[in-house]
Amino acid sequence: MSQRKILAKLRKAVEQMEAPLAERAAREAVAAGLDPVVAINEGLALGMKKVSELFDEGEVFVPHLLVAAEAFESGVAILTESMPLETRAQASQGRVLIHTVQGDIHDIGKNIVKTMLATSGFEVIDLGRDVPVETVAAKAQELAVDIIVGAALMTTTMPAQRELVECLREKGIRQQFKLLFGGTPVSREWVSQIGADGYADSASAAIEVARTLMAEKRARR
Repeated sequence: MSQRKILAKLRKAVEQMEAPLAERAAREAVAAGLDPVVAINEGLALGMKKVSELFDEGEVFVPHLLVAAEAFESGVAILTESMPLETRAQASQGRVLIHTVQGDIHDIGKNIVKTMLATSGFEVIDLGRDVPVETVAAKAQELAVDIIVGAALMTTTMPAQRELVECLREKGIRQQFKLLFGGTPVSREWVSQIGADGYADSASAAIEVARTLMAEKRARR
């Protein structure tokens, strides 16, 4: 089977939310000697992008998104199992620490963004919900992440996003991370006002902003 057909099969498996099909296509890619990074980026990831767009348009819903993500991850597991750790790191879009801010127990939106980031090639560490600012700062430094994503789903918890920015500044480590914030009451103006780096009003927007922030970060190295 040609490379073009294998890539199309990988993409279709995710779009159709079929994990067994994704696994079969991934094995075919490995047998054909297809570069795993190419298979992921030009096959599985394109399928996930299509499902994400349908989600934003209201054509599919959270359960569909999660099943598509399962198909994506099944294919990725097979494609990467024989890759050296160095190659896997090169294939990663970046390391992200995600959480719902202190005082906020909502996590559905955060979980959707986490899934979208993971299926877009980012390495994602999820701290969960109602996470203290000091914990976020400490973990970000300990794990050497590139981006910190913080969701606030209530107006009363938005100040925790500002407190995180201030905490990182006080520790002298603010410039080590890109800060991406979102949530129902959060606005672009608020994010700019508190000194964060990016704002996203949807899961798919978060992916594009994260990619932009990573490009900026790598350009500084």
